Amino acid sequence: MHSSPRSALPTRPVAAAALAALCLAGAASCAKSATGSNTAAAATGTAGAQQVVSAAASGPGCTYQTYAGGVPKLDLTDGSTVVGFSQSESTSNPFRATETDSITAQAKALGIKLIQRNADADVNAQNSQIEDMIAQGAKVLIVAPENSAGLGPALAEAKQKKIPVLTIDRTANGTACSDFIAFIGSNFYGQAQIAADDLATATNGTAKVAILSGTPGNNVTTDRTNGFQAEVKAKYPNLTVVASQTANFDQTDGQTVMAQLLQADPGITAVYAENDEMALGAIQAIKAAGKTPGKDIKIVSIDGTQQCVQDVASGTVYADIETNPRFGPLAFSSLEAFYGAGGVADKVIIKDNHFTQANAQQALSGGEVY
Repeated sequence: MHSSPRSALPTRPVAAAALAALCLAGAASCAKSATGSNTAAAATGTAGAQQVVSAAASGPGCTYQTYAGGVPKLDLTDGSTVVGFSQSESTSNPFRATETDSITAQAKALGIKLIQRNADADVNAQNSQIEDMIAQGAKVLIVAPENSAGLGPALAEAKQKKIPVLTIDRTANGTACSDFIAFIGSNFYGQAQIAADDLATATNGTAKVAILSGTPGNNVTTDRTNGFQAEVKAKYPNLTVVASQTANFDQTDGQTVMAQLLQADPGITAVYAENDEMALGAIQAIKAAGKTPGKDIKIVSIDGTQQCVQDVASGTVYADIETNPRFGPLAFSSLEAFYGAGGVADKVIIKDNHFTQANAQQALSGGEVY
């Protein structure tokens, strides 16, 4: 934890049933192995560490005994158990790079044998890669789904072979403690509400807004679109959404789409980007159109990557809501709880920071930004 002034998404008390399973004091405690080693905290660092703010459970926490009728108990740190990690997208994206590094470093610190694959935004490839990791001997899987609906074949095979799956950062279709252990990630709907509030403040409540939405078919895009539009409808009658188009969470697409939107409607005065990569692309398009981002067109984004938070500090971007990708400590402590005592709640929501001009530079200096 750091003492720097930061605002964050609203928190709710953690469900009592999850207290034994989930660490609430940051990476240092989450990183402890079954033997109490704290070396993982040193490996991953504690700056910007994930913290749990809510853990919703429909019943008792999910354990190896209750998952899909029961699966074999594993000792993750005995040196022989293979854990598979399926990354959905290229590590050229800072979020994905940081997430992969966090999982890899935590596994190394705990002495866990890890195999991993990257689907490069191809859900069919992700299915094949998960099946390949199963064939390579993975006995439990950590999966960052490419989309919510597309992993049916891989999840079905894992379930049939009694291999549990923990989903992080995006949800997968199915039932918790049956098709997957749980979901660990952010409050995407809440992020979008804050983004709408920020854009209203930046524009004094009056703007023609363009939305750059994420890849279709996953819960992140759905929640970040619906949350923003619902907040605007409820509170800001003079924020008019004049365009909403996918740019696939991609910087190049963000630039292309933003250029097209500005050509079609030069009167756009605000942009809501559902991730930082698209925001960075939009900035280039705005400049190419002869306008000044941060002055002529206000921008609010979600992710909290270093470049975009630097743009917040400089005034190019008005605000950036973090999506914390440092899943390693919490993912592995959750698996330890799954195989140990207490179990894991169905849905575990983490705290995300809120970067504005008041705190962006301090967060950058404190190493809290990825």
